[in-house]
Parts: sequence; C-alpha cells; structure tokens
Amino acid sequence: MPRPVRITGRSSSITNSFISGIVPVVRPTEAQIDEALEILGMSELVVCSYCGDAASEWDHLRPLVVGQQPTGYIHEIHNLVPACGKCNQSKGNKPWREWMFGTARHAPANRGVTDLSARAERLEQYEQWGNATRIDFPAVVGEELWAKHWQNHAEILALMREAEKTVELIRARIAAASRAATRELET
Repeated sequence: MPRPVRITGRSSSITNSFISGIVPVVRPTEAQIDEALEILGMSELVVCSYCGDAASEWDHLRPLVVGQQPTGYIHEIHNLVPACGKCNQSKGNKPWREWMFGTARHAPANRGVTDLSARAERLEQYEQWGNATRIDFPAVVGEELWAKHWQNHAEILALMREAEKTVELIRARIAAASRAATRELET
C-alpha cells in the first residue's frame, strides 16, 4: 500500500534545485565528447563508466552538492561520464572511487563487476584530462547576494514544515470523515 507523502520529505530536492539553478552548464563540442569517450575506452560502444552496463545518462564524476552546499564543480564534459541509471542513482554525491569499491546496494563492487581496477584506471586518466572547473560561488556573486539566496532557501524549507502541519490536520479530518462514511454504509 502507498504511504502518505510528506512535504518535508522533498527538502533535499529543494536544496538540489537551489544549487543546480546556479551551476553553469557548458555544452561540449563533438570533438570534446569524442576525446572523452576515447579516454574512457568507449570509442566504439558507450557504456556505463562504472559497471559496463548500457549507458543511459551522464553522471557528475565529482558531485555538485555535498553537505547541502555546492562543491563548486559545474556541468561540463570534464566532470561528466557516461553512466547507467542504477549507478548514477546509487553513487549520488559520494566520491566515485569510494562508492565504486564500496558496499552500497548498487555499487559495482557489491554487484560483482569483475573489471573494476581497469575501470578505475580509466576514470583516473579521465580526471587528469583537462581541468574540471571549480567556482567559488560566494566570492563570485558576493556575500550579500549569496546570503539572500540561502535565506530564500531557508524560508522555503520553513514554509514546507508549516505546510506539513496543515497537511496533518487535513489528513486527520479526512480520515475521520472516511471512518464516519464507512460506519454509515455498514448500518
């Protein structure tokens, strides 16, 4: 049976939106994509960099968010690798090597992927290719504007907590009305 959705259960999505909304996107050229895939050993067939399954998306090799704060890394080819959805979701914002060789449910080591050392070596070579851009956002935008951004974030999270209280009252009233309607039908 489904469980009631908690409004506050979406706070990490709000935080990620506040960070993703400010992180620049630098579109790669075809030549950059080709070079990236060559370094990863995928000139012929594009697969998940972590486990070798079919790639369905690009994952941030270095996370954009850690501890509910931006790391400074951006959306660019030097920070993106082909991945499958299972690996991308499982890795989250963990360092790729720690996660890849770790015990997370869908981590490649935990799933018995046999060529992990070779995959890790290619990812290390990839990290050495070019320089991943890292921006000190507060220094670039100024402390006042940065503080305003996070004040907006805090206000939205506070409003979500208040909305959760209202939802609990609504649920209680609906449950009572539902019980009354059921009793009425039984008589």
